[in-house]
Amino acid sequence: MQLTRRRYLTTVLALTVLTAALLVGPRLAPWAGLAPAAARIPDQTFWTLVTDFSEPSGYFRSDNLLSNETTFQLVIPELRKRTPADGVYIGVGPEQNFTYIAALRPRIAFIVDIRRQNLLLHLMYKAIFEMSNDRAEFLSRLFSRQRPPGLTAGTTARALFEAFAQMQPNEDLYQSNLGEIFDRLTRVHGFGLFSADRPGLTYIYRAFFVGGPDIRYSFPRQYGGRWFPSYADLMMETDADGVNHAFLASEESYRTLRELQLNNRIVPLTGDFAGGKALRAVGDYLREQKQTVSYFYLSNVEQYLFQTEAWQGFFANVAAMPLDERSTFIRAFFNMGVRYPPPDMNAVVQSATLLESMTSAVEAFHSGEIETYGDVINRSR
Repeated sequence: MQLTRRRYLTTVLALTVLTAALLVGPRLAPWAGLAPAAARIPDQTFWTLVTDFSEPSGYFRSDNLLSNETTFQLVIPELRKRTPADGVYIGVGPEQNFTYIAALRPRIAFIVDIRRQNLLLHLMYKAIFEMSNDRAEFLSRLFSRQRPPGLTAGTTARALFEAFAQMQPNEDLYQSNLGEIFDRLTRVHGFGLFSADRPGLTYIYRAFFVGGPDIRYSFPRQYGGRWFPSYADLMMETDADGVNHAFLASEESYRTLRELQLNNRIVPLTGDFAGGKALRAVGDYLREQKQTVSYFYLSNVEQYLFQTEAWQGFFANVAAMPLDERSTFIRAFFNMGVRYPPPDMNAVVQSATLLESMTSAVEAFHSGEIETYGDVINRSR
């Protein structure tokens, strides 16, 4: 009887270990081998990260297919001083992430947004990057316009967009490109898109076809009128010294992005910053890979989190991430008549991009120094 009981307990233990291995194995095994930075993450692993780390899609009041920020390049020189290349980048939202990634050159980037639409937007970009050898080919596919003649590797961003502004949208090119995008994602990569993803991605790509280089954050509602910058405007912004770091400012910047896309190292996720899964999963993954967060671009997400108690969940998620003294928040601040900018910032400024040490912010959260959105803005410089 004792032997039977021992065999029973041994069998139960073995089954428990086997069950745990089955549950954890497929999740963890594909993650191995983040280093070296240039290595390609296999398609299956990439899609495992996308699907396993993502949360259900949430609500945001606008499509947000394009950034509405014009100052995000101003902090790039300082960011380059703080953290060397080959770090880890986390961001939110659309294409402004590409400019940060091209300038900062992380080994891997996670783009976390509450909308699955943003995930589809980045998958669309991924396919276009991979199929386009240079900037002109990229813009031709993005806007479904014929490539203008005379463009070279040395063409400036301004000249590039001025040339495309003269080209008319081409319906046949749009339909052909759309088919190639879906083919690239589903057949070449084997990504398992949801049934609702096809019309969702089609809607996004149609917006770029209709809007062209003049597409803006508010498309198609034009909420806020033409105050928002166009795609062309954003690609011609500079830092305070007049240096353009935009990902389409040079072929070198474009190639940096394209290589990361080809290597499956820009990973879009659906996730709530205050949720219990996406940011936690990214943190666990990085800790397992012995990596720390270098940059976390927040846009102005905190402004919405502080409208409820959700901000506490966000800071708890950040506190659980692997950080060091160089880990940096990148915040977008829109004044909108609210007077709580840092003391050394013009109180009437409409928008600004601000930085803060992530470890300092976590310490302030734990010590009760953060209670309002104004507190995090006043801590930033």
